[in-house]
Amino acid sequence: MEEFEALLNESFEIDTPSEGSVVKGRVLAIEAGQAIIDVGYKMEGRIDLKEFANPGEQADLKPGDVVEVFLRQVENARGEAVISREMARREEAWDRLEKAYADEERVEGAIFGRVKGGFTVDLGGAVAFLPGSQVDVRPVRDAGPLMGLKQPFQILKMDRRRGNIVVSRRAILEESRAEQRAEVIANLHEGQTVDGVVKNITEYGAFVDLGGVDGLLHVTDMAWRRVNHPSEILSIGETVKVQVIKINKETHRISLGMKQLQDDPWDSVEAKFPIESVHTGRVTNITDYGAFVELEPGVEGLVHVSEMSWTKKNVHPGKIVSTSQEVEVMVLEIDSAKRRVSLGLKQTQRNPWEVFAETHPEGTEVEGEVKNITEFGLFVGLPGDIDGMVHLSDLTWEGRGEDVIGDFRKGDVVKAKVTEVDIEKERISLSIKAMDGDPFADAIGGVKRGSIITVEVTKIEDGGIEVTYEGMKSFIRRSDLSRDRAEQRPERFGVGDKIDVRVTNVDSKTRKLGLSIKAREIAEEKEAVEQYGSSDSGASLGDILGAALKGDR
Repeated sequence: MEEFEALLNESFEIDTPSEGSVVKGRVLAIEAGQAIIDVGYKMEGRIDLKEFANPGEQADLKPGDVVEVFLRQVENARGEAVISREMARREEAWDRLEKAYADEERVEGAIFGRVKGGFTVDLGGAVAFLPGSQVDVRPVRDAGPLMGLKQPFQILKMDRRRGNIVVSRRAILEESRAEQRAEVIANLHEGQTVDGVVKNITEYGAFVDLGGVDGLLHVTDMAWRRVNHPSEILSIGETVKVQVIKINKETHRISLGMKQLQDDPWDSVEAKFPIESVHTGRVTNITDYGAFVELEPGVEGLVHVSEMSWTKKNVHPGKIVSTSQEVEVMVLEIDSAKRRVSLGLKQTQRNPWEVFAETHPEGTEVEGEVKNITEFGLFVGLPGDIDGMVHLSDLTWEGRGEDVIGDFRKGDVVKAKVTEVDIEKERISLSIKAMDGDPFADAIGGVKRGSIITVEVTKIEDGGIEVTYEGMKSFIRRSDLSRDRAEQRPERFGVGDKIDVRVTNVDSKTRKLGLSIKAREIAEEKEAVEQYGSSDSGASLGDILGAALKGDR
C-alpha cells in the first residue's frame, strides 16, 4: 500500500498541470469555430479558432495537432479546463522578445490595427505599439499597403509588468538606408555627372534621389538665371542630370548643381555687352535701392535708383518700373570678377536740361504751373517734366519779394523769362519781373557814368537830399552837395528845385544812380581851366571862371 501511494502521488505530480502555466495539448476535434483540446489528466478545454490564426489569415489547425496553451483554470463550472492559445503565444513571445531586446536584434511582426497616435503590431503573440513617427523616414499618408504585411521591427522599449512594447519600423529603414548611402557615396566623386529623380521640392531647392541617397540641389545652382522658386523648372518625379559639387563624407551630405553642366554666360559678357551699349532687358526683381534687369538668361544687371530717372528723385523704383516689364538700359560698368553689371535707365533718354537749353535759350518766355512755394521762391513746371525756379528777387521790380510771394498759390499758371540754364547742376532760373521789362533801364536810357542830368529835389534830410530822375529815386549825400564845404548844407535847397548833377555810378543790381553836385562843379572847373587858361599863366581863378561864363553867354 505504501508503494502504491507513492506511485499515485508521483503520477499526480507529473500528470496534473498547474494553473498559470503553459502546457502541451492535443487537438481532439474542431466544431462550431472552436478547437477541443486535451491538456492531459482527462482535462479538456475549448479555444476559439481565431486564436490560432495570424492577423489577416485563417487558422491552420486539424485534429491530432499538438499545440501549446495557457492553463488559466483546471476546471470551471462545466467541468472543463479554461485554456488560451493567445496567452500562451503571448508568454512565449515575451520570452523571445525580451531576448531579442537584450541582444538588440530585429523582430518580425505585422501591422494589424490603427490607434491614436500610431498603429498596433502583432509580434507573434505580443501586441506592440508603433508610433506614427516611427513608421517611415518620411510621413506616411496612406498606411494601407503596410497593413498585415510581415516585416522587421526594432524594439525601442518594453515593460513586461505593464505589458508595454514600443517598436520602430523607421529605425530598420534608416539603418538599411545608411548602409545603402555609404555604398552609393563611396562610388561618387566631386565633379561627377549623374542622373537622379526629384523627390521633394522646397523654397530653397530640391532633393534629388541618386539611387538610395539624396542630394540637395540648391535653387542658386539650378540655372545661371534667377530662379524665384524651384517649381519653375522642376517637378516631383522628374529625372534630371546633375553634377556632384561637394560631398561631406562625415555627414553624408551631397550638394548638386545643374547650371554647372551649362556654359557660363559670364564668360562672354564683356564681348556681348560693351560699355555704353544699349540693350533691351526684362525687370526680374525690384528693391529699395534699384531694379535688377536680365540682359540674357544668367546675366542680370542692377539699375541703381539714382540711374533710373533724370527728374524723379527719391522715388521708390517700383513707381518707375514693374516686374517683368521690358526696358531699354545702357551698360555703365562691368565687373566680371564679382559678376556685376551696372546699368542705367535714364541714360537711354536725353538729358531734359540739355533739351530745354537747346529749345529755350536765355530770354525765352515760358509758361508753367506753380508746383511748389518755398521761403526763397517759386518752382514752376516746365516742358520735359522739369522745374524752373523764380527767386524772390525775380518776382517784382518794386518792393521786396517776401512781400509779394504770398500772392501766388500752387496751381497758378505764370509766365516768366529764362534767365539761366545750368545743365550740370540741373537748375533753371526764371524771372517773372523780366516779363514787364526793366523800368530802371528804361528810365536811365543812355545815362552813363559822367553824364550831367537834371534832377528834382523831393525831400530834404540832415544827411543830404532825395531827388528823382524819370521817376527813379536817388540820394545825394551832404558831402556831395557842393565843392565848397560851407555850401554843403541841405537846407539851402527846397523841395521842387531842379538842379544839375553829375552821374558818378550806375548800379543795375541795386537799381540806383550815384549822383553828385560836387563832382559836377569839379568837372566844370577842370574844363574851364583847360579851355581858358590856368593860374600858372598869371590868370586868377575868378578871371578864368569869368571868361568861361562870358564864353557861355
